Amino acid sequence: MGKDVIVACDFSSAQAVYGFLDRFTGEKPFVKIGMELFYAEGPDIVRQIKRQGHRIFLDLKLHDIPNTVKKAMGVLSALDVDICNLHAAGTAPMMEAALEGLTRPDGTRPLLIAVTQLTSTDQQAMERDLLIREPLDRVVMHYAQTARRAGLDGVVCSPLEAGKVHEICGADFLTVTPGVRFAEGDRGDQKRVMTPAQARAAGSDYIVVGRPITAAEDPVAAYRRCVAEFVD
Repeated sequence: MGKDVIVACDFSSAQAVYGFLDRFTGEKPFVKIGMELFYAEGPDIVRQIKRQGHRIFLDLKLHDIPNTVKKAMGVLSALDVDICNLHAAGTAPMMEAALEGLTRPDGTRPLLIAVTQLTSTDQQAMERDLLIREPLDRVVMHYAQTARRAGLDGVVCSPLEAGKVHEICGADFLTVTPGVRFAEGDRGDQKRVMTPAQARAAGSDYIVVGRPITAAEDPVAAYRRCVAEFVD
């Protein structure tokens, strides 16, 4: 899997997401299905979008005791998605259990990546709300190294951290980076952001882009602009 733009389909209904995807007549974007859509429509929305030919990043951010996460990943594995994720803060045993649950009897499985720190979190919030006093960059790198040792394929991090993750975990360790906005765009609730071109230069393997595409007047043109700036 090479560099690509993943479109965050954060819609509240199947009708809305199908209406959005139907606008793409010349391409099949890699899409992210998150909690809002999954909780609204259930696993069938994943099956339907997969049947339409889209690759899927199922973004449910599992975080529970190892046995519970292992069983949940076994269920998600049957949906034939391309990427699943969980929170690195769940510890190495949880990540190892998740990997075991995600692996099918024939040895195949989706890619599994770990969320380090959300791009809506900054140093102040991490210290105030999580009582983590270490520098944010150091925390992200520690989580990435822990995920690597647990056997995971990569992490979700800010594009600001992608290059350093590759330095300490290897070029083959994936960096999937939200927090991407066009230069003239509104940051919204994101704190640690880059443009698509900056994310490419920083070493991101995949960028996850939601509102700059889904809320654009012409979503297809916005998607193609992302691809041109990040991939082409």
